[in-house]
Amino acid sequence: MPVTRRDVLKTSAAVAVVAFARPAGAAAPEPSAVTPALIEAARKEGKAVWYAAMDLPVAERMARGFEAQYPGIAVRIERTGSERQFQRLAQEYAANIHAADVIHASDASHFVAWKRNGWLAPFVPEDVARHFPPEHRDPDGCYATARVAVVSLGYNTDLVKPEDAPKSFMDLLHPKWLNKIVKAHPSYSGTIMTSTFQVARELGWDYFEKLAKQKVLQVQSAVDPPNKLALGERHVMADGNDFNLVQLKEAGKPVEVVYPLEGSPLIVCPNGVLKGAPNPNAARLLQSYLFSREGQQLLCDFAAQHSAHPQVTEKPGRRPLAQIKVMKDDPAAVEAQAEEIKAHYSRIFGV
Repeated sequence: MPVTRRDVLKTSAAVAVVAFARPAGAAAPEPSAVTPALIEAARKEGKAVWYAAMDLPVAERMARGFEAQYPGIAVRIERTGSERQFQRLAQEYAANIHAADVIHASDASHFVAWKRNGWLAPFVPEDVARHFPPEHRDPDGCYATARVAVVSLGYNTDLVKPEDAPKSFMDLLHPKWLNKIVKAHPSYSGTIMTSTFQVARELGWDYFEKLAKQKVLQVQSAVDPPNKLALGERHVMADGNDFNLVQLKEAGKPVEVVYPLEGSPLIVCPNGVLKGAPNPNAARLLQSYLFSREGQQLLCDFAAQHSAHPQVTEKPGRRPLAQIKVMKDDPAAVEAQAEEIKAHYSRIFGV
């Protein structure tokens, strides 16, 4: 049987109390600079294992950037959707298996649970301490926002004229979009879990009940709807990563991004070092690189995503986050309601 969040909270808490308990109210550690000693210790370990719930090409580009800066240290990426990754880590820790060094999720609520369970090692990269605003770093130093994205609507420009394209979530309920919509699933994708929570909070579950009557094509990852649009398999998408559409458009594919009038769901994606990491020095060095200006700029340039690092600049021609109307994120509420969201969604869409 699949592991639910409730199972994680019941079974992993016992492990956390014995092995990973952290004193209540303990202060965040002092910021850590990248030193020759850290680099040398990381080289002796030789590798870092990164559980990354992001597009594989993006994770690979970040890993290659790290390897180029620190020769002799390889990054092994284990990529899967956030919801499956959540289950995997719980199963591993319940079996006292510590395979990963650092972890990234597109569902920030996972870090709420992992921190509570004591599975994260407090570590504050110097760039996080010096540059990241408080809302993008954990006060106890257990994680920080590695990237920021938004969920958008979109359409295939060969199949839909700009004047006919949906401008809002509610526009997708028009009869003309019957059998023409693609949408991702919150039971697989952390991004879609977060966006489903925000849309349901703002528009109500009635919106999804009406949307389901449009005979929506259901896919898994937040990457899938943009790809379906580019292939012409559907006319419009009800959710998915805006940055994938930006990348596809820049590559000459017939797609266009639409930021809905109601606001786009805001996706805050943290990264943290795992307590019990088999390669702790390489883990800290990789974490430091991911939050450096160089690492964050690479992420934005290559992946068309946004950074909380104020020294990072947006690529010309792309819409800055400040110019996008967004909904409010609430990781704690998502963490508390996740199982209900999955059940409610599956009942409505029959998947």
